[in-house]
Amino acid sequence: MNRSSAGAGTGLHSDSATRPLCIAVPMLNEEKLVRQALDSLAAQVYQDFTVVVVDNGSTDASCAIVEAFAGEHPVMDIRLIHETEKGTGAAADTGMRFGVEHGATWLARTDADCLAAKDWTARIMAAFHDGLELIAGQLIPRQDEGITARDRRLMLVAVEVASFFGKIRPGNKGEGYLGPYQMLPGCNMAITADMYHRSGGFPRTRIEDLHEDRALSNRVRKLTRNYGLRRDVVVYGSSRRVKAWGLKNTLAWYADHRYRPEHVDIR
Repeated sequence: MNRSSAGAGTGLHSDSATRPLCIAVPMLNEEKLVRQALDSLAAQVYQDFTVVVVDNGSTDASCAIVEAFAGEHPVMDIRLIHETEKGTGAAADTGMRFGVEHGATWLARTDADCLAAKDWTARIMAAFHDGLELIAGQLIPRQDEGITARDRRLMLVAVEVASFFGKIRPGNKGEGYLGPYQMLPGCNMAITADMYHRSGGFPRTRIEDLHEDRALSNRVRKLTRNYGLRRDVVVYGSSRRVKAWGLKNTLAWYADHRYRPEHVDIR
C-alpha cells in the first residue's frame, strides 16, 4: 500500500500534529470547484480542525489553487498531500490515516466538489459528544449547477428510497452485525480516529470497483451500535453525475454499479 505523507516543515506541507478534528478532502482535477469547497470550510463556526487535501494525481491547476488558498488563509491549518494510488478509496484512506497517525481524535470527510454548511463541523462535534462513533450526514444537492428545484426534490426522494432499500439489501445483511445498515455518504461523514483504526477504514479501492463508504459502514456495524444519521450535519453535493447520466442511471450506478458508463470521472 502506498500511504503518502507530507514532508517535514510547517504550513501546507507540514508533517506536524493535526488539530483534534481532521477533515480529509480527496481531490482529482477539481480546479473549478475546490476553492468553493475550501471557502465553505473557512466559513465554519467551529474552527478547531485541520484540512488534509489529498491530491490523487491532478493534472490541472487544483494543487496550485489549494496552495494559493492556504497562503491567503494562514490561520487555517491546511495540508496538501499526494496519493499516487488511483481511487477514491485510496485517496480517502490516505487522508483519514494522516489524521489517525498525526494525533487527531476525530475524523471527517467531504469532497472537493462539495459545500459544507456553516455549522457542519459544529454539528459533527455535537454528535461525537452525544456518543456517536460514526456519523452519516445529510447530503443535499447544490443549488448552483443548473438543477431545477423539482429535480433536486426528486434526488432527495431517491436518496431516501435508496437508504430504505439498503437496509433490506441482502449484501448488507449477515452474521455479526450489531445494528441495521446505515447509508453513509462518503462526502459527508465523520468517525472517531479510534473506530477508523479498529474497523480498518476505507478499503483502498477504485470508484469503479467498490463503494468505499458502504464498505466502511458495514465494517463499523460489526464493532459498535454507536452510529447513525444526523440530518443536521449538512453538505451540499455536486449533481454533475445526474446532469451527465440522468437520475435513473445515476441511481443504478450507486446500486452496485448496475450502470457502467465509459467515463466515471465527470468534471
